[in-house]
Amino acid sequence: MQATIDALARFPDELERFFLAIPPSRRDWTPPSWDGVPSEPYTAIGQLCHVRDIETDGYHFRFRRLLDEEQPFLGGVDGDALVVERRYAESDPAEVIAAIRAARAETVDLLSGLDASQLARTGEFEDYGRVTLRAMVHYLASHDQQHLSGLQWLAGKIASEEAR
Repeated sequence: MQATIDALARFPDELERFFLAIPPSRRDWTPPSWDGVPSEPYTAIGQLCHVRDIETDGYHFRFRRLLDEEQPFLGGVDGDALVVERRYAESDPAEVIAAIRAARAETVDLLSGLDASQLARTGEFEDYGRVTLRAMVHYLASHDQQHLSGLQWLAGKIASEEAR
């Protein structure tokens, strides 16, 4: 579990580096097709905002419920609705990255203090079924990797388009 928590702690730096590799003029660029995207189909700034919102509205909420309630139902987050409601395209990347760093520090602090019995607490996660808090930690780390891949995928699409 410590390796996963360490990866979670490193993630904001990796995310920022991958995001900054996207040319500023392309941070809200949409490719002609999203076929093959390894993450949700969001622009580069959309990827950042989505990560921020899933951390706070999704995982913080789910971790708390798993710790505080018996067998909670853990619903999903409508990421597509948040793109519009929170006006992702107009977001300031520096502010979003700062929010991700703060939220992730809170996550790592919480997870680092949990014992085996807390990590074994269970609930029902929408579209996943029965989960433990430990499983949710791994799902968060997997989500991180999807969005690093999504930014790399966008960088590849941009590079291909610029080569034409």
